[in-house]
Amino acid sequence: MAKHRLHRAYKLDLAKIALGATAVAGVLGTHAAVNADTTTAHTATQTAKVAGVAAQPHVAQNRAADESAKGKVNVTAAQVLATARAQVGTSEDANGGGTKFQKWYADSQRAAETAARDGGNRAMYLNAPWCSMFVSWVGEQTGARPQVGWDAYTVSHAKWFAANDRWGTEAKPGAVVFFSWSGSKSLNDIQHVGFVVKDNGDGTISTIEGNTGNGKVEQRVRPTSQVVGYGYPSYAA
Repeated sequence: MAKHRLHRAYKLDLAKIALGATAVAGVLGTHAAVNADTTTAHTATQTAKVAGVAAQPHVAQNRAADESAKGKVNVTAAQVLATARAQVGTSEDANGGGTKFQKWYADSQRAAETAARDGGNRAMYLNAPWCSMFVSWVGEQTGARPQVGWDAYTVSHAKWFAANDRWGTEAKPGAVVFFSWSGSKSLNDIQHVGFVVKDNGDGTISTIEGNTGNGKVEQRVRPTSQVVGYGYPSYAA
């Protein structure tokens, strides 16, 4: 089962980290299947308020400010999309984990920072919703991490872009696109994230996303009505 959104503020023991387990549904939110493009997407109803998130990701914002001072990376949108596309077909295991993206994130310094921010520990990321971890991994692999950002929580990832004046409503190739299945335009309602491949000009965008369908990296076509907004990495020309 694909679980799009990593929720915050959990202090759970490892026995409860299997996010697909019904035993923790009351903590993590109820995942409901909705039909999207003939495949199954999953949306989560959050049980904890996230209104305070904007004031909390100081580490991410400060890191962005420090790294932005270094200038733009020498990585193009095409290179980032090529790396993302090469992962199409990568799938999670039966427990919702086992991907290189989750393993990389759990071992990263950023995992220690976000676990301290949201509660829990590094191990919780091993079976956690990984769409934002996939985007972060692609940034790391291409050398564009300072521009793409890195987080496991979609709301915080989006707010990192917004806090650094990299947020907008225009679909651009290589942009990081954030979704809310309800059509909400509130950053607090974001449930999923991926990369824009192109604007199709017909009210849809082509994307590459992790943790979609049945827990895979897939190329998708999404209606723009489900888009909350876009984060813009400062790619090389």
